[in-house]
Amino acid sequence: MTGGNMKPIYLATGAVLALALAAPASAQLLNHKDLSLVTALTIATTAMETCKGQGYRVSVSVVGRNGDPIVQLLGDEASPHTFEFSRRKAYTARTFRNSSGEIAARFKQDPSYFAVHVPNVVPSQGALPIKIGEETIGAVGVSGAPGGEKDEACAKSGIDKVADQLK
Repeated sequence: MTGGNMKPIYLATGAVLALALAAPASAQLLNHKDLSLVTALTIATTAMETCKGQGYRVSVSVVGRNGDPIVQLLGDEASPHTFEFSRRKAYTARTFRNSSGEIAARFKQDPSYFAVHVPNVVPSQGALPIKIGEETIGAVGVSGAPGGEKDEACAKSGIDKVADQLK
């Protein structure tokens, strides 16, 4: 660069170098467990079969650590809205590390509860976080049974099926 001012480039380069040198020499990567596709499928199919066995036409979603869907199942004869609603319930449970029913209860007590303004969050019972100890690694959401408590019971059956893997 001729005739230009190199000072901003030198300052930026110096700042990057200073940040790199300031990082501890023993910086470590995060170590965590994530849901595998096989585990997510087991959770989803168990939840689906539990509800189907009770005569409910549901959809089931399992989301991972970041709230992204790993598995989504649209049940036979399930209403179209249940597919997206199950995902949003699961996203809610994952985001707040709590059952979506708990978020619904808080919203019922306080309609201005901030959580319902978070994109993709839905205050409706039917989803549970998937945890290893206290660490939330995903969530399962069910939609379509006649009542959120029935959706949640089906979701729980899916988690219970893989409980030995969540240690």
